[in-house]
Amino acid sequence: MVQTTLLIDAHCVMCNGLAHFLTKRVASGTELKIHGIQSDEGQALIADFPPRLQAIDSVYVIRNDRVYVRSAASIRLLLTMRWYYAMWYPLAWLIPLPVRDAGYWFVSKIRHRFGRREP
Repeated sequence: MVQTTLLIDAHCVMCNGLAHFLTKRVASGTELKIHGIQSDEGQALIADFPPRLQAIDSVYVIRNDRVYVRSAASIRLLLTMRWYYAMWYPLAWLIPLPVRDAGYWFVSKIRHRFGRREP
């Protein structure tokens, strides 16, 4: 069984919506754990990351003991989902990194306009 851990901003309504969306679509044989970055579990995981990754304000995905951030993390989440989502995984990598990260950056800058919540 492949274990994937997703670290999200627990105060972000959009991030929590993503977490809810994912939990309903997790593929069988896949374990997806979701923690808030601000939680004790999230902070303990981030403390083990290399220093260059600790300072990034991003979503984190830990899969097979590797850490992914920004758009790469988002694409890795496709592998945790049912086949009709996972089939898009190889095609998503065809989008050039600067374009993917620009899209990720744009969404990350406007995400709090959708609301904030206190966990």
